[in-house]
Amino acid sequence: MKPILLVLALLAVQFSFSVDVVAQESDAQKAVLITGASTGIGRNMAESLAKEGYFVYAGARKQADIDALSAINNIQGIRLDVTIQEEIDTAVETVQKEGRGLFGLVNNAGVGVLGPMIEVDEEDMQFQMDVNVFGPYRVTKAFAPLIIESKGRITTTGSISGILSGTLFGPYSMSKHAIEAFTDSLAREMEKFDVEVSVIEPGNYNSAIVDTLRRRMIARGQSAEGSLYEDEMNRMLTSMDSIQEDKEPDEVSAALLEFLTDANPKRRYMVVPEERQAEVTIRKIMMETAQLNERQAYSYDRDELHAMLDEAIAELEKAE
Repeated sequence: MKPILLVLALLAVQFSFSVDVVAQESDAQKAVLITGASTGIGRNMAESLAKEGYFVYAGARKQADIDALSAINNIQGIRLDVTIQEEIDTAVETVQKEGRGLFGLVNNAGVGVLGPMIEVDEEDMQFQMDVNVFGPYRVTKAFAPLIIESKGRITTTGSISGILSGTLFGPYSMSKHAIEAFTDSLAREMEKFDVEVSVIEPGNYNSAIVDTLRRRMIARGQSAEGSLYEDEMNRMLTSMDSIQEDKEPDEVSAALLEFLTDANPKRRYMVVPEERQAEVTIRKIMMETAQLNERQAYSYDRDELHAMLDEAIAELEKAE
C-alpha cells in the first residue's frame, strides 16, 4: 500500500474509533442519586427518572424501603441517612464501585418542624436544621468529586416556604430559606467546573412530610395545650388532614427532568399546583424588595425599580 493511502486508512480507522467512543459516551445510561426517596416527592422523582431511562440510586433509611426501591427497574436502593456521615461515605463508595459515575445529585431528604418561634424546643430546631440544611451540605460535599468529574448537575428540593413564612412555620421556613443561599453560593462556586446547580421549590403537593411531623409530635408528647398559640396550633393540626389530599408531585418530577436535560437550565424551578400559590410567593418577593427599598439612604423611585425588573427579565431571556 502506498504511504499516502496507508495514512488515509489509519486516519479513517482513528476517526471511526473516535466517533464510536463519543456515541458510546452519549448513549451511556446516566446515573442520578436521590436522597429521601422512600416516599412522597423523592419516590415520585426516583420512579419518574427510572422510567425515563436513568439509573437511580435511591437513598432510604429503612431496609424495607431499600428492598422495595431495588425491586423497581433502573433503581438501586441504598442506605442513606443524611444525618449520618458514615452512611454517606458508604453510599459514595457504593456508587464508585458500581462504575457508572454520577451525573445528577438530588438533595431531596427533608423533614418539617412547626411551632411558635418563642416556644419551639431547641432539640426540634436542631433536628430541622440537621436534616434540611446540614443534610444537603454533607451529601453535596461527599459526592462533589463524582459530579465534577462528570460535569453533572446538583439540585436541592427547597420549597416556596423558603420565600413565604408565617405563624408556626418559622423553623421549616428557616431551613428552606437557608437552601436559597446554599444554592446561589454553590452555583457560583461550581461554575468553574461546568456543573449546573438549581433549587426546585414546590408548593403544596402530596408528601410524607406531614406524616413525619405528626408522628414526631406524638412521640415527643407535644400538643397545643398550654401554648400561647393554642388556637393557631389546633387549626394547623386540623388542616394537616387536608394537606394529605394535595395533588401528586408529578410536576415536581417533571421539573427535575427538565433541569437534568435542559442545555440551559434555570437556577430556580417554582412548581405549584395552583395559581394562588405562585401569586403569593411572587408578591412576597416584591414586598421584600419594597421593604428593603423603604426609607433607606439610596432608595429608588418607581421608575427605577421597574427598570431594574426589566433588566433582570431581559438578562434571563438573553440566556435562553
